Amino acid sequence: VQLVESGGGVVQSGGSLRLSCTASGDIDSINALGWYRQAPGSHRKVVAVITSGGNTYYGDSVEEGRFTITTDNSKTTVFLQMTNLKPEDTAVYVCNADVQQGDSLTDFWGQGTQVTVSS
Repeated sequence: VQLVESGGGVVQSGGSLRLSCTASGDIDSINALGWYRQAPGSHRKVVAVITSGGNTYYGDSVEEGRFTITTDNSKTTVFLQMTNLKPEDTAVYVCNADVQQGDSLTDFWGQGTQVTVSS
């Protein structure tokens, strides 16, 4: 299973970015897709998760309403719309997929995409 991320970059404080991540490969179904982030010197933290049923969860580090997680109709691509970005949002954003392969449920991770917010 491969997760390919795109959409990171450098943006000024108050700006917006949209991250995308597409899952492909040996996939029977995807139970959940999510975004995590890791800032320098910090542990990886959950940003947002969306289940196959469309339920969403946002991490404590994200102010309500600034970020929105969605998927495409195939539910193999996940998007993270980020608005009103702040310097503290600077991090490597990593995509995660909880994938069913036969009787196994496995977490897969992308390579990460850098988001840098300048003040």
